[in-house]
Amino acid sequence: MFTGIVEEIGEVERVEALDDGSARLVVRGPLVTSDAGHGDSIAVSGVCLTVTALDGGAFAVDVMKESLDRTRLGALAAGSAVNLERALAASGRFGGHVVQGHVDGTAALLHRSPAQHWDVLRFSLPAALGRYVVEKGSITVDGVSLTVSAVGADWFEVSLIPTTLERTTLGALAPGEPVNLEVDVLAKYVEKLLGAGA
Repeated sequence: MFTGIVEEIGEVERVEALDDGSARLVVRGPLVTSDAGHGDSIAVSGVCLTVTALDGGAFAVDVMKESLDRTRLGALAAGSAVNLERALAASGRFGGHVVQGHVDGTAALLHRSPAQHWDVLRFSLPAALGRYVVEKGSITVDGVSLTVSAVGADWFEVSLIPTTLERTTLGALAPGEPVNLEVDVLAKYVEKLLGAGA
């Protein structure tokens, strides 16, 4: 489990396509590899992946075809910047919200409105996910735990403080670029429980 508090911006060193449609990524992340071991979980732009090898400040992960198809990881190349977060330790601070690293869909940045002390980013919202997104609720965008500041029928907005802009890839995100979305899992459980009760 993760909390959506990005620890560092990593860089993809290498993408190796495998015969079965899957891929192996090698990502440089000195902080997240400082205490990582084989089999540990690291969220890469919001996708929970398992460390298969370590080499200095870099780690390798295998990404199956389904994950490549359902997330924006399939578009990564050498030099791509990614948000990195280690799995939450039992003694860690719960700074964001419950993030599983299971991407529900992708969206695109529609536009950004810079202000003096923050930027407002508006993203597209897939129709299948709209019912889980509410104003002042939580959403994960490329692995970043954020609060929804406004929502419409096919879009939502988040307001990003300078720290978030500086310490995540969202600071350099340009209109039209894709992001991974994970909605609040609590909303999905409530929906299922209420449906079972009906």
